[in-house]
Amino acid sequence: MLWLYKVGELFVRLVFFLLTRSRVIGKENVPLYGPVLVVANHLSLADPPLVGISLGRKSRFMAKEELFRSPLLRFILISVGAFPVNRHRLDKGTLRRAEEALKQGFPLVMFPESTRSKTTQLQPAFPGAAMIAARNGVSILPVGITGTERIRGRSWWLTRPRVTVSIGVPFRLPSANDKLTRAELNEYTEIMMRHIASLLPIEYRGAYGSQGD
Repeated sequence: MLWLYKVGELFVRLVFFLLTRSRVIGKENVPLYGPVLVVANHLSLADPPLVGISLGRKSRFMAKEELFRSPLLRFILISVGAFPVNRHRLDKGTLRRAEEALKQGFPLVMFPESTRSKTTQLQPAFPGAAMIAARNGVSILPVGITGTERIRGRSWWLTRPRVTVSIGVPFRLPSANDKLTRAELNEYTEIMMRHIASLLPIEYRGAYGSQGD
């Protein structure tokens, strides 16, 4: 439902404007149209809506399947373009929905770590995002997020935490029509995560900070 998406977008923009000191760097790197796989680090439940408003385009999101157990939350999530994913494996149904979103020309937002980092540092990523990008030959848009780890508890808004979304230059992985080997998936995932790491302060890079610091 487009109207619900627009209302939700306006609400999220208002919340971040009033309760945080947020900024977006690299907005000019967002493709104006066409499919793109958006990959970001994950610090907070606030990250998906924050990335959505930062892109400035109607996007599709993968959200953990547990969130869809509530009928009301399920309705809202589906209305704003989210669909469920098992955090530990990428099943055929989820893969089909992801590829359909890309074929329809949407940005598809994924968090390759599959869960929020408890230390703010990048965790070893799952290969699902790299597989989707390679199978569909789409550009990858790396995004680095800092500051949302402070959006927690009941009084976080009193400090108006500084939140930054850094959007990098799109890049592509080699296309793959056949089944990718595990070695290829690991290599592609490493490439993808290092692009994200390059947008983050050194102390956030974690598993992907050992090279090129």
